Amino acid sequence: MLQLSPAEWSAVVLSLQVAGVAVAAILPLAIALSYCLSRWAFPGKTLVIVITHLPLVLPPVVTGYLLLLGFGARGPMGQWLADWMGLTFAFQWTGAALAAGVMAFPLVVRPIKLAFDAADPLLEEAARALGTSPLKTFFLVSLPLALPGILAGGILGFAKAMGEFGATITFVSNIPGETRTLSLALYTELQKVDGEAAVLRLALISVGISVVALGSSEVLARLVARRVRGCA
Repeated sequence: MLQLSPAEWSAVVLSLQVAGVAVAAILPLAIALSYCLSRWAFPGKTLVIVITHLPLVLPPVVTGYLLLLGFGARGPMGQWLADWMGLTFAFQWTGAALAAGVMAFPLVVRPIKLAFDAADPLLEEAARALGTSPLKTFFLVSLPLALPGILAGGILGFAKAMGEFGATITFVSNIPGETRTLSLALYTELQKVDGEAAVLRLALISVGISVVALGSSEVLARLVARRVRGCA
């Protein structure tokens, strides 16, 4: 058993909290966007795809800086959210969740869109021909068919959010007990002369969580895919 210090436990728990909130927040938007990109043709579709995947190619520090400009205390979105909804992001754990969600978003969208692409649109057309409304068709036909991709995307996004570093430290700094996630705790211990043991413990936990998340994604996706094929 790994013996973690209170500070290390705090970083692990905070990372789980940040990743969970990030995925819960972005998953509905990722599903809606993926469906639109898969089923609809509209002006500016290529631009939407480029913007969606931009966090994958931008340096994470740049993404964090852009978040700071937009959602910081003096940023347009940051001021509006603070004044009207009481939400603050800069140097708060909520900001860490926002940064993690932005960085994980394209990884969540990709498998969900592929799942909608693979779903037979004739089944949706048949449901609508029987008088089912478009909204009911989405929830009763399209969404169940895409469920394997949704599960895979959600868990993959969770794993990415757990490991987010660059955008987080740029946007919300490295505050113990508030924004110091697992990755930031690893970075902090690496700066210490006697931090090798703590680095090893945190690295093992990070690898373990990632392996469990990715393995669970694969297993769940296969189970759901079998069930969907059995019901088809």
